[in-house]
Amino acid sequence: MFRSLQNDDHDLVTLIVNGRPVIARKGQSVWSAMAVAGKVVTRKAALSGEERSAYCAMGVCFECMVEIDGLPNQQACLRRVADGMSVATQDITEDTEATDEGL
Repeated sequence: MFRSLQNDDHDLVTLIVNGRPVIARKGQSVWSAMAVAGKVVTRKAALSGEERSAYCAMGVCFECMVEIDGLPNQQACLRRVADGMSVATQDITEDTEATDEGL
């Protein structure tokens, strides 16, 4: 579905998306790295449970929220990849509870 227009192997980083390694280019957004790897779902809608993903891909819609390095509610379209970064889709519902764990 998505592909990178760059074909060189320079400045590659590895991030972990939902427990699996994803190779991305330095400077690439987290969402674009996820999309190229075929992992477009960023979160589940709180009430319906529907899968969500980036809609605007420029930081306006907040549909691309993911957990990055343990910190929830990060916009995947605005964050840049970093080597060793851990990204997880969010499953926040009305039944989940916020904690201050890891702060």
